[in-house]
Amino acid sequence: MVTKLFLRPHSLPLFTFFPKSPKPFPKPPIFSLSSITTTAPKIHAQIQILDPELSYGPTLLKGTIPAIPSSQTPSKTFPNADDEDDYRFGEEIFTRVFEIAAIRVPSKDCFALESRLRGHLLNWPRVRNIARVPGDDIDDNDDELKGLVRSRSGDDALVSLNRRVYGKTEGDGEPLSPVLYREKLAKTFDANGFVNFRNLAKISRPNRKKKKKKKGVNDDDDDDRDDEKRGGGEKKKKKRIGGNGFSVVEVVEDGLPEWEDLKGLLGEEFHGRKWRGPTRLLLLDERYSTKCAEDLPEAIKVVLKENTTEYKTSTFELVRCKLTLFYDYWQMNEILEAMLPKGMIVPSAFETVGHIAHLNLRDEHIPYKKLIAKVILDKNKPKIQTVVNKIDAIDNEYRTMQLEVLAGNHSLVTTVVESGLRFHVDLATVYWNSRLATERLRLLNGFTRNDVVCDVFSGVGPIAISAARIVKRVYANDLNPQAIEYLERNSVVNKLERKIKVFNMDGRRFIISLFSSEKAHSITQVVMNLPNEALEFLDAFRGILRGRTQERELLLPMIHVYGFSKARDPEFDFHERIRIALSDAAVDVEMRRVRLVAPGKWMLCASFILPKSVAFGKPILDM
Repeated sequence: MVTKLFLRPHSLPLFTFFPKSPKPFPKPPIFSLSSITTTAPKIHAQIQILDPELSYGPTLLKGTIPAIPSSQTPSKTFPNADDEDDYRFGEEIFTRVFEIAAIRVPSKDCFALESRLRGHLLNWPRVRNIARVPGDDIDDNDDELKGLVRSRSGDDALVSLNRRVYGKTEGDGEPLSPVLYREKLAKTFDANGFVNFRNLAKISRPNRKKKKKKKGVNDDDDDDRDDEKRGGGEKKKKKRIGGNGFSVVEVVEDGLPEWEDLKGLLGEEFHGRKWRGPTRLLLLDERYSTKCAEDLPEAIKVVLKENTTEYKTSTFELVRCKLTLFYDYWQMNEILEAMLPKGMIVPSAFETVGHIAHLNLRDEHIPYKKLIAKVILDKNKPKIQTVVNKIDAIDNEYRTMQLEVLAGNHSLVTTVVESGLRFHVDLATVYWNSRLATERLRLLNGFTRNDVVCDVFSGVGPIAISAARIVKRVYANDLNPQAIEYLERNSVVNKLERKIKVFNMDGRRFIISLFSSEKAHSITQVVMNLPNEALEFLDAFRGILRGRTQERELLLPMIHVYGFSKARDPEFDFHERIRIALSDAAVDVEMRRVRLVAPGKWMLCASFILPKSVAFGKPILDM
């Protein structure tokens, strides 16, 4: 929404009744967080980090680091301490305090002024431009409440006011409001009493939500013990009062400590600021934190002057505030960039498999792997509960990965939701790649309801089970018995077990046996998604239909084979390897690049109809 601002010209001079500009902070040197050690017994002084050349907005290289009490100081340094499984570092060193200016205004005017002064407000990400003033939310000038307070005296007035605020006026001699009267009836009627009051029963029926358990005095200690039993090892964080969990705004200094000195400037009728009702803080741009009223932009001056001209007592006030940003505020990349040595690439990308974050860390990141995992876990909760790193290349028969758990839950059994289907996966025993979800969807879009699919390397069934919702029949095979177990379980979970026939054998043997049976004439699609070795199984199609009569027209299947290529022209290289594997020079192949798996290494998908010369040619055993 774009707001047009029209300013009225004023002939009167601007009344500046704001304090003088505070003294600027001294400029200290910039330092890296990786050089801080948290083994010091106590940090007595605050550390100032200011650099005018830094870009606009919050950063860990600006602001003030508050003093850390000795009781909260961690006992570990964090650049190279990776000897323990449950690794922690001091989150307090990422707390930053920023000195900013704000305009304190009545709460009823805050939203209109926010739209009017939008370009001159703080506008920091995840920080609201309007902040509450703690303890300033009760409007003591409300006429009804004011009359109620005047009618009583002493402590009785406060008790009566408190009862009135929370709707407990039954014992104060005043009639209940219609809403409270309806709630009273709802509590006193039984189930049969609602027969004559159907609308009352419908309105008063509580929402069907789980009631939160009210905590007692010792419940926090019980929760801490429960968290430790669950293996978290970390106590539940206390909710910060006065903020949204990652930021807090506090008023440091009011606009004018002494109002009598301004009567000569503003006249005897000016009595200073007197707040009436709740107020809010409009956080101004960080560039105005050290400026006085004369140096503020013209748009802010106009707003202040209009308010001063309309009221003899000012309802707006310029104040100084402290904005505190905690560890939870900063993004994952900002934390890692501050912790890792200067110039090191920040490992910000990872693959998500259910609740598991799968990293492929470089050698330079290995000394900091526990730190990286801790930050990734903190910044992606509760979606991510486990962080793992691949420690070795995939070179075993079942294509499983060797993973090291760096942080969080040590279980590698998870559930993945893809295309509306649920897949149970154990990364310790089976293979799964979430980055191929788009490619799997593209492949499935080419299937029809009349197709019969043969998945030679099915794994836990991401293609086979997804295809079963579309096609007539699916034949799924895998050599890994653990993958077959999960494939059968996933087909039952998704209620597609009747359309899937499962096999557990070698890929070449599966191709030969399936096409040697009566099922061969019905197969229309063959998927070979094993990029590292799929080309080695293409020779199984040579002579696969030899010996069959060709009296009726036989529909040859479409084959989709995946592979890797590091050649300068990967399409040409992959095509040549297919032609050599089939011993046929006239193979019409449709080639597609799937993704770049490594620098100079492409994953490709080749789709072609099995040539007749190959299907009815000389079998592989006779050559």
